[in-house]
This record gives sequence, structure tokens and C-alpha cells, in this order.
Amino acid sequence: MFIQTEVTPNPATLKFLPGRVVLERGTEEFTSLEDASARSPLAARLFEVDGVTGVFLGFDFVTVTKDGGDWAHLKPAILAGLMEHFVSNRPVMAEAGASDAASGEEFFDEGDEETVATIKELLETRVRPAVAQDGGDITFKGYRDGTVYLNMRGACAGCPSSTATLKHGIQNLLRHFVPEVQEVEAA
Repeated sequence: MFIQTEVTPNPATLKFLPGRVVLERGTEEFTSLEDASARSPLAARLFEVDGVTGVFLGFDFVTVTKDGGDWAHLKPAILAGLMEHFVSNRPVMAEAGASDAASGEEFFDEGDEETVATIKELLETRVRPAVAQDGGDITFKGYRDGTVYLNMRGACAGCPSSTATLKHGIQNLLRHFVPEVQEVEAA
């Protein structure tokens, strides 16, 4: 098994591509060993590596976030954990664990349903695929008074360029297609 790695715009996060499907649908994010232990054997294994503070699972990738240390020292241990997990054919998620934590509670006024549907479609077709290439995910959280609220996950959370992505990329895209949108904010 050969696992590729890619840098992300977030220097604290590295993207790992195991060459196979990680999650059939949705995404999952883990920010602690306790959370991972309850829901994902793979994420729990990666949290055993000293310095790992976040694990994000996508369709065909895993992004790992560190709190310090050097990737040169962390990367071999993470690669070993990934390889061991996939070679042993253990499940990525516990049976009751597939929840896609990004879903959460959305908020918007009933009168804005059509605007929200357009925003969600643009996020799904134009934004999320591009962000997934960088090892992250952006999902809709809410819309109120011309402001779109988004959840930033994986490599996007805490990324130094996330503000530029929100303000110059996503905000401009949404304003172009949805004139009602005035601003985009991280939730």
C-alpha cells in the first residue's frame, strides 16, 4: 500500500491519500481522543501519535492537524498508523458513528428558503470540491440579514488563508450568483 501526502494551505495540517475510499459519504471531524475513541477506530489510532490534535476524514483522504513538532517526525508515525489500519481492514467508523457532525442545526428564515437552496447548491458544486482538494470542508450553517455563516473543518479550520478564502473567494462567488448575499462569516 502506498499512501501519498500533500501539503495544505494550513501549515499545521497535512493531507494523506491512502489510494482508497475512506468514507463512502459525508465527512467526519475529530478534535480529541475521547471523541475519536467513541466513533472512529482510525481516528483514535491517529490520536495515539503524540502531537496530533485533529483528524478529518473525507471521501478519499485523511487530514491530520498537529499542535507543534515537526512533520518530519510526526509523518512516519501517522503513515504507519494509516497503513496498519487499512491493511488490517478495520472499519474507519464505528457502527453507530457515521453522523457527519457538520450537519448540526441550520438557521434561516422561512422566507429565505429559495436563497438558501441556491447558496447550498453553489457550496456543494463549486466550493466544497475545491476545498476538499486542500484537505478541508466548508458547510452551510445559516443565513440571516444578508450574511451567510459557514462551518470550516479539516485543513480549513485555523488555516491562515481561511479569511482570504471566505472573503475573496466564497463571498465574491456567492455575491455574484446570489445578490441578496452581502457578507460571509465563519460560524
